[in-house]
Amino acid sequence: MKKQILCGLLAAAALALPAEAARKVPVQVDGQTLSGPCYLENGVTYAPLRQLLDTLGGWDLRWDRNTATAAASGSQGETLTADPAADTVTLNGKTLSGVVYVEAGRTYVPLRLTVELLGGTAAWDPYFQGAAVTSASAAYDAGDLYWLSRIISAESRGEPMEGQIAVGNVVLNRVESDDFPDAIQDVIFDQVDGIQFEPVGNGTVYQDPTAGSVEAAMRVLDGEEALRGAMFFYAPALSPGTWINENRTYLTTIGCHRFYL
Repeated sequence: MKKQILCGLLAAAALALPAEAARKVPVQVDGQTLSGPCYLENGVTYAPLRQLLDTLGGWDLRWDRNTATAAASGSQGETLTADPAADTVTLNGKTLSGVVYVEAGRTYVPLRLTVELLGGTAAWDPYFQGAAVTSASAAYDAGDLYWLSRIISAESRGEPMEGQIAVGNVVLNRVESDDFPDAIQDVIFDQVDGIQFEPVGNGTVYQDPTAGSVEAAMRVLDGEEALRGAMFFYAPALSPGTWINENRTYLTTIGCHRFYL
């Protein structure tokens, strides 16, 4: 009998354990890393509602003690509530179900559900090891801007704007080429024939970008070209560029970089 009771208790305990323990993950919104801890549990990313809305901008959030809900008002008259008791998020009368909880004074909401309810998109970024949120009003995909600005900064910070834009052009030209991956992040982290960009190898691609590099990334994403058709570049002061010199057609030099077709 005791053995049966023990087995029953162990089974109940096992059922009570989460399938995947919660772990902290980063979240970025339109290229800006969200403040406050975010968590991934059972395939769902949870973010603190206040920090999410503050980053999106235009929202005023308060805790409604009468209804025990987090209630937010938007600058355009929108109303959003997150109800931990009912596990719901409601925007302007449209209600979706998802786990909502309060921890350390913060109301946590399921990120993708909430962002999509607000008209944006959320995607998991394997290189960021977190979620990338593109708001409804964003001019650029959050992941594209995040990584393009960082590779430009890591490769050419301190270079003239023309040179920074040219580095961004190389990345987008590769995206358009059949010889390289079809997404900005995949081009930057491509290692099929070895590491393509030195900052990926030395880790500087993960550093915050300069303001000038963010501007350059935006201009490149808007279609601006400093060079047409450039696919490769290198800095002679840092590398002999033997393979590029022997196999690619020289185009021009901007700042410290030589660019090739």
